[in-house]
Amino acid sequence: MAFFSASSSSTLVNNTNAEKDIEVADPPTDSISSVSFSPTADYLAVGSWDNNVRIYEVGANGQTQGKAMYPHQGPVLSVCWNKDGTKILSGGADNAGRMFDVTTGQATQVAQHDAPIRVVRWIESPQGGVLATGSWDKTIKYWDLRQSNPVSVAQLPERCYTMDVVYPLMVVGTAERHIQVFNLANPTTPFKTLVSPLKWQTRVVSCFPSANGFAVGSIEGRVAIQYVEEKDASNNFSFKCHRRDQSPTTKDQSLVYAVNDISFHPVHGTFSTCGSDGTINFWDKDARTRLKSFEPAPGPVPCTAFNRSGTIFAYALSYDWSKGHSGMTPGHPNKLMLHACKDEEVKRKTTTKR
Repeated sequence: MAFFSASSSSTLVNNTNAEKDIEVADPPTDSISSVSFSPTADYLAVGSWDNNVRIYEVGANGQTQGKAMYPHQGPVLSVCWNKDGTKILSGGADNAGRMFDVTTGQATQVAQHDAPIRVVRWIESPQGGVLATGSWDKTIKYWDLRQSNPVSVAQLPERCYTMDVVYPLMVVGTAERHIQVFNLANPTTPFKTLVSPLKWQTRVVSCFPSANGFAVGSIEGRVAIQYVEEKDASNNFSFKCHRRDQSPTTKDQSLVYAVNDISFHPVHGTFSTCGSDGTINFWDKDARTRLKSFEPAPGPVPCTAFNRSGTIFAYALSYDWSKGHSGMTPGHPNKLMLHACKDEEVKRKTTTKR
C-alpha cells in the first residue's frame, strides 16, 4: 500500500460556470480499465494497466484526493466493493483476485484462476457476502473470503469477457457471443443460455437495477435491451450508437466503434453508454430515447460508474487497446473525469400510455 501526495486535489462544483467536467488529480500512469464507487460513501476505486488499484476520496463539493494504492503483479482488469464499503476487490492479468481492507490498509490475495481474471463482482445474498470472479479460464468461481478455496465453480462455454450482478440475477457474456443468465439461488447452473442478440463480439453486459433484465453492448456500436422472462420479450430491442459518418457530407454512419461500458443510474434506472469513439450518452430504455450526449473526448472512454446516489458520474479517458499495440501512440490522454449529474440528464421521460 502507498499513499498519494496529499497536496494535490481537484474540485467539482455544480454551478453555471462549472459546466466543464473535473479532472481527478494523480490519475493512474497507464490505461484505466475499471472504476467503481463505494456503496456507502464517495470513495472511488480505479484499476489500471499499470498494475495498481488506486482509491480516491471525492469531497462534498467534488474535490478529490488520493487515499491509498495497492498492487497486482499484472494489469488490473476489474474492481468492485463489498456491500458495507469496507473492502475493495480486484482481479487482473496475474490470475489473482485481491482484497484491500479499507480499515487496516492491508491487501491480501483471496482468489486464484488458471488465466487472467477479467471481472470481479460482489454478491450479497441472504446467506452472506461472496466474491464472484470470472476468468479467461472459462470458469466463474465463488469465494467466501474466510476460505482459501472457492465455495463453488460454474463452468462457462467460453472465456469470460464481462459479468454483472444485481441479486438474484447474474449475467455473464463470453467469447463466441454466449450469454448465460444465472439465478443466484442456483449459482453453478445457468437459468437460461442464449446467443447474444447482437451479431458481433460482446463487450459488456449490465443488469437492470430491477434485476428483471440486462443490457448488452458489442464491438459493433450497438446495444441490446433484454428481459429475462419470456412474458417481457416484446420489450426487447436493440439500437445503434457510437458511430460516426465517414465525412460531413455522407451521413452514412459507416465508422463503427465498440461500446465499452454500460452503467445504470442507481435511482432512476436510466443508463449510460461509452465508446471507443470518445463519446458518452445517457439513455432512457423505457421511452427509448437519448437524454444527453457528452462532447466527444480526444480518445476512447473505456469505463464509467455512477456514485451511490447517482449525483456523480465518473469516467475514464484512456486508450482501450481496441487497436492493439499499434494504437498506443505517444501523447494519448490518460485521465479520470467527474461529471456532476443534473436531474434532466438522468431522470426518465414521462411516457403517457394511450
